[in-house]
Amino acid sequence: MKILFVISEVEGLVKTGGLADVGYALPIELRNQGHDVRIVIPFYKTIAQKFPAHQASDGQMLYANDRQYHYNIKQLELDGLCVYGVDFPLFFDRDGIYSDSYHAYPDNAERYAFFSMAALHASACVGFQPDIVHCHDWHTALVPFFLKRDPTGFYHKSRSVLTIHNGAYQCQHAFSEIPFLHPYEEIAQQQDPMGAINFLKIGVMNADKINAVSPHYGNELKTPLGSHQMFHEFMTRQHDLTGILNGCDYSQWDPATDKELPANFHAEDISGKAICKEELQKAVGLEVNPNVPLIGMVCRLTDQKGFAYLTPILGHLLQHNVQLLIIGTGDPVISEALRFAASQRPDKFVFREEFSNHMAHLLEAGSDYFLMPSLFEPCGLNQMYSLAYGTLPIVRAVGGLRDTVIDLEEAPEHATGFVFHSAESNDLLHCLRRAILFYYEYPDYFKEVQHRAMRTRFTWFDAANQYVGLYEDALRS
Repeated sequence: MKILFVISEVEGLVKTGGLADVGYALPIELRNQGHDVRIVIPFYKTIAQKFPAHQASDGQMLYANDRQYHYNIKQLELDGLCVYGVDFPLFFDRDGIYSDSYHAYPDNAERYAFFSMAALHASACVGFQPDIVHCHDWHTALVPFFLKRDPTGFYHKSRSVLTIHNGAYQCQHAFSEIPFLHPYEEIAQQQDPMGAINFLKIGVMNADKINAVSPHYGNELKTPLGSHQMFHEFMTRQHDLTGILNGCDYSQWDPATDKELPANFHAEDISGKAICKEELQKAVGLEVNPNVPLIGMVCRLTDQKGFAYLTPILGHLLQHNVQLLIIGTGDPVISEALRFAASQRPDKFVFREEFSNHMAHLLEAGSDYFLMPSLFEPCGLNQMYSLAYGTLPIVRAVGGLRDTVIDLEEAPEHATGFVFHSAESNDLLHCLRRAILFYYEYPDYFKEVQHRAMRTRFTWFDAANQYVGLYEDALRS
């Protein structure tokens, strides 16, 4: 198949989060399986400064609302993948991608509305006629709408797939402030009483197929509680909505080869993990003790990560013989609560308000447990990294966490971690106590579960095969 990826960030070019990981890994795997994959991305300032690119075609022009948009199409190569950059300096020649590091750009809606149309226009200009146009999240959610209304007929055989990486981000913006969209009456008719339109809703209602980044998250989107206020739209398209679990990049997260670790280890010999634990305890000022369970957590400090029901029970957790390490930056209210709790028991709890790739790897390798009590988690990657490092995940049964971690009580012979269900402090505390008790009372069984966890794999090969099936379904539609 010919597949056009329309996406706002790609690992290796520009990255702010997990979206970029998918934007690189999935096209690479699809290419390896024989498909012709091209990527279209905004030609951001950071890409222009770091990567050589040449002009893919003469300057192009888009017309919308009596305005002319002159842009260029840049072409570069990323590990054998052809990448086209939509070069429009007014929108993309900025120091930040989505923000100036403090505030989101006020014209983000117009920037990505333009990009969604320009991406299709650019592909036609270079003569790449795709079978599938695969777009991602709200930034490119208008692509299916424009695709269905292509006035040239170039895309009359193309079908669209929209992947939802995080449905909480939808881009709701005043229609009147997006001149680029004013000619489209169908979009104008979708304004809410406040005059705003919702990019993600438009994408969901126009894409041929929709998928979430894990099977369970796909099911959650079809519930009133998990739909992020889009229950009607997701239920309307429920027969075209599925979930495909993201793969994991084990080339960067493998304890046997990880260069960030003081000692490497693997499933057949995990002795190096004890060295990593000792180095981690030293690095953060915890007592060096191989016999006390160390619970690690590294994440953005946001409500999504479950701090609303984690912080109230920290005092109860720290009454046990346990060590806790949390690393992250974000919401100052959350960081203040964590600082206070750490100050009460500095012998047991360390909070580091920072982000360091080295410390993230060391925490994964040196901890006995990894905590992810998320309110919602579309896929999650840290639980996959933790499994690979023999660090048993403690997670809430949501999204990709439920799809990747098997609870000890629910399936003892297949267990890889601990799972709780309710977004409540007592349920989380009970799960943490189960994990601590298991560590002390069943050391041999603990090691057996570690070995099982380390042999668990979630590959992009499997994910790509499922995406090919989804593409084929879209073409049949």
